[in-house]
Amino acid sequence: MITVNMHEAKTHLSKLVERAVQGESFIIARAGKPLVRVVAVEAPEVPKRLGFMEGEISVPDDFDTMGQSEIEEMFYGAE
Repeated sequence: MITVNMHEAKTHLSKLVERAVQGESFIIARAGKPLVRVVAVEAPEVPKRLGFMEGEISVPDDFDTMGQSEIEEMFYGAE
């Protein structure tokens, strides 16, 4: 685990955070005295949205053409 001083941490924060995300934690010190340890946070797993209603609903076979005649009538008028 590396130790960086406060100034170095401010200067290279984005690089240090990326290293922490990759699993390499580090310590920030002031005047040689360790103050904090920076480690990556384990993010909670986000549930999948695709397929969340599987088995709950059904899509009709003509879904992509439903209401086609009414829509064409709105755009082109009655024949």
